[in-house]
Amino acid sequence: MIAIYSKTFDERSAGIIRRLLKISAQAGADVLVHQPLYDFLASLPETVSGAIRTFRGYDDLPSGTRFLVSVGGDGTFLNSINIIRDSGIPVIGINIGRLGFLAHITGDDLQESIEKLLAGELPVEERTLMYATINGQPADSFPYALNDMVIRKNAAGLITVHTWGNDEFLNSYWADGLIVSTPTGSSAYSLSVGGPIVAPGSQNFIISPIAAHNLNVRPLVIPDDVTLRLKAECRDKDRSFTLSLDSRSIECIGGTEIELQRAGFKVKIVKSASFYTTLRNKLMWGVDKRN
Repeated sequence: MIAIYSKTFDERSAGIIRRLLKISAQAGADVLVHQPLYDFLASLPETVSGAIRTFRGYDDLPSGTRFLVSVGGDGTFLNSINIIRDSGIPVIGINIGRLGFLAHITGDDLQESIEKLLAGELPVEERTLMYATINGQPADSFPYALNDMVIRKNAAGLITVHTWGNDEFLNSYWADGLIVSTPTGSSAYSLSVGGPIVAPGSQNFIISPIAAHNLNVRPLVIPDDVTLRLKAECRDKDRSFTLSLDSRSIECIGGTEIELQRAGFKVKIVKSASFYTTLRNKLMWGVDKRN
């Protein structure tokens, strides 16, 4: 049994999902479709053939589900982690977005990739998540992030983020914000602010300031068994800042303390290509004839 999830409701995604349903049926696989996605498909003139079971989220996702297929971009893939959580169900991403480091399978590769998936011929990797608390309480109903935790200012002026690792003071970042990413997230927002690309399985966190006011401040790579404590202060005490866990945002007041540590479980990701192959393809390494 495979589950299908998407938050992209348009004709292009509908066409990919219809192909996915057809390929799965030909392979004899039972299919579950996320309820909002099913409602969208049912509203289109071209109806979906056959009886299809639906699910709404983590609580009613059957334990016998072999895979969850995320159709969209990396944002959709990150949202799908909130559905599988600690269930151990592997996720595979079909990319109908742009770059796609997590959702890297294209429509052209759909038939071959799904056939290999159902035959058990695609490798599965385990990826680390981070767990966040705010003033000692879970940051969210799902207080985990696969890519990164981001502190961002909400108004003009800089924000100061005081940072400790295992209670040892590291630095006070005077910047527009601060990113703490996993190796998985090192190729996302962290990369865009000059952070290093870190291979999955490296067991690190990457701390990267956003537009730091001090030019000698650089990204810092630390072991992921370190507990990070962050205290963000705004110039005006009445101002707030935004804490983001992947795609979920939380408004916090200045002086709030955030604690980050490695989560007690990992998520499984199905890959059709190695990390380094994906890097070369997505970043177009070697395309320049001078290389």
